[in-house]
Amino acid sequence: MQNVIELRPITAEDAAEVKNWPAYADVFEAMDYALREGGWLDEYWGRPMTWIYTAVVNGQTRGFSLFSTTAEGEAEFRIAVHPQWIGKGLGSQIAFETLKKGFFQLNLNRIHLIVRKENQVAFKLYEGLGFTKSGESTCVIQGRIIEFIDMDMSKEKFISARRKEG
Repeated sequence: MQNVIELRPITAEDAAEVKNWPAYADVFEAMDYALREGGWLDEYWGRPMTWIYTAVVNGQTRGFSLFSTTAEGEAEFRIAVHPQWIGKGLGSQIAFETLKKGFFQLNLNRIHLIVRKENQVAFKLYEGLGFTKSGESTCVIQGRIIEFIDMDMSKEKFISARRKEG
């Protein structure tokens, strides 16, 4: 059974709650910085043409997602799921609902992301949603060089994939 997810604009209280989540473990441990002071919420908060959403299930914050405009009609996508809810299908549901907002409410034509090469769980999630590999890149994060797979999806591909499903 799928959870009913409400995506709403994030509040300062939501952001404070996220920063107090338990630490990520195992393959996601390297991503824990994204939740903390100086992480994604601080990096993107108040950035022009950026939308940050809280994902709420049964009144509880279970994740957050964001878009940050990179060009006309294009945005970068990021998502984080509460550590206790990883592996329960919630990430794909939050991502799908966020993509719908991006393509249909924000009228984006292309959404792209980067995923760590070693994070095959996330890679498969994004691939299952319709993202395709568009290249590779590296970034320095917390003093370490990290290798990424670049992925993107067009609005047309998102619509086409939904038609095939149903």
